[in-house]
Amino acid sequence: MGKIIALANQKGGVGKTTTSINLAASLAALGQKVLLVDCDPQGNTSSGLGVDVKSVAHHLYHCFLGEVEAKKAICQIEGAGNFDLLPTHIDLIGVEVELVAVEKRERYLAKALAPLRSEYDYVLIDCPPSLGLLTVNALTASDSVIIPMQCEYFALEGLSQLIRTIRLVKNSYNQKLSVEGLVLTMYDRRNRLTYQVAKEIKNHFKERVYDTVIPRNVKLSECPSHGQPVIVYDPKSAGAISYMNLGKEFLKKQQVKRGQ
Repeated sequence: MGKIIALANQKGGVGKTTTSINLAASLAALGQKVLLVDCDPQGNTSSGLGVDVKSVAHHLYHCFLGEVEAKKAICQIEGAGNFDLLPTHIDLIGVEVELVAVEKRERYLAKALAPLRSEYDYVLIDCPPSLGLLTVNALTASDSVIIPMQCEYFALEGLSQLIRTIRLVKNSYNQKLSVEGLVLTMYDRRNRLTYQVAKEIKNHFKERVYDTVIPRNVKLSECPSHGQPVIVYDPKSAGAISYMNLGKEFLKKQQVKRGQ
């Protein structure tokens, strides 16, 4: 039975989509069968993997509302192992309106993804940069949450609000939900503030903060325009090496948890 993990942070520009794409690709390269779900109507995950959402017959919006089985909307990502994508479309933004008065509206994504648990080792969900209905659906569908965190002061301010939302979803809709870990992104070792913010996060969350940090790296900025994960675009870059190390650390922690 596969594990579903949401990557969430309501603050934009923290490397959430970059982490979703490249962690998924790294896990696939390490022998895992991975599905990445693009739950952000902006569709940056889909376009960043070279998928033209205007040309696909079905996408997450259709799956969300039960019009199509999720497996019929899945695209395979070439050159990245057992790595599949469930793409999105700008139409997904309509879900917030269409389900506003519907009972159990927070469980629609969980219902759509449930048949896929047995098909994959890991299902990663890239959430939109908000704490609205789409993110609540993703958290309700997930076993745990990975929080990408930019090492800046304002990122700390938003973290407490995200933790409250996770706690609310856990208490109301999904008792098994937990924080899988925090990933420090856009890490600049030359910047003293980066070090101070990272230290504060680690003091508070302790072992839940991944040891692997993601540096600022031009290749991570370039690869989405080529429709490739960084490990395919430039496997020797600092960004690719960091995400491969993150994938290894993630899998090691999963083994430890299964052994407990």
